[in-house]
Amino acid sequence: MVARNRRGGSRRILRCGLIALPLALLLGTAAPAQVADLVDRSLLRVCADPANRPMSAEDGSGFENKIADFLAAEMGLKVQYTWFPQVIGFVRQTLSLGKCDLVIGFAQGDELVLNTNHYYTSTHVLVVRADGALAGVSELSDPALQGKKLGVVAGSPPATHVARLGLMKLARPYDLMTDRRVEDPAGDMLRDVASGLTDGALMWGPLAGPLAKNQPGLKVIPLVKETLPPRLFFRITMGVRAGEDVWKRELNSLIRRQQEGINAILREAGVPLVDDYGKELLAP
Repeated sequence: MVARNRRGGSRRILRCGLIALPLALLLGTAAPAQVADLVDRSLLRVCADPANRPMSAEDGSGFENKIADFLAAEMGLKVQYTWFPQVIGFVRQTLSLGKCDLVIGFAQGDELVLNTNHYYTSTHVLVVRADGALAGVSELSDPALQGKKLGVVAGSPPATHVARLGLMKLARPYDLMTDRRVEDPAGDMLRDVASGLTDGALMWGPLAGPLAKNQPGLKVIPLVKETLPPRLFFRITMGVRAGEDVWKRELNSLIRRQQEGINAILREAGVPLVDDYGKELLAP
């Protein structure tokens, strides 16, 4: 997902095909005109990417799929999916056309949807080899990173930090926007660290954490000590259509009541959870 800064700067966050953040603001071109209330009360209709592991997958294995199942069960409903790759135009082609009533995983403040309250906060991370020289690094200004080759997503928030710290010359870039049905940049980043092609990878935590669980020998370091902009943490919400405030309030109430259950799903998946200000890693 991609987010626009308050001064109209470039959109940055995307979780879509790649490695930056949850799907947020790159997924459409403009906010669509509002239509009549289209919420289906007999099903929980969700639009999601069929190949955006570990977040969503057509086989239901993603942690966002599990959150959808959990919430639907609490509502006494079944989940019905509309699958569409999370690339530019996702919102316009799905939620805005009434093909679903909910998209799980939007950065707070996304202008393309009406955001619910956030249901978790996470941060970018540094992934390194657990037995390597960088295993003790906790912030990007650490001198140990000088002269190291880092994997970084072009256009993502960590890329700005890498450039400011003089680490870009050796950095290995990875694409921001991809269709994960045919490409796997997040997996490529982790495999490159494991193989030694890169010394570390800067990734969005909800991607890196769950994926790294399946690759022994990797260490995920949440970047909670960075003080300079751009910020590396984001509050993650659910997206509904503009104007559907009653539906939004229902979801807010459900999130509030079931927060512990949602947290349990996220922790089980390996998502690094931080406080609302991105300063402290929450207890596992």
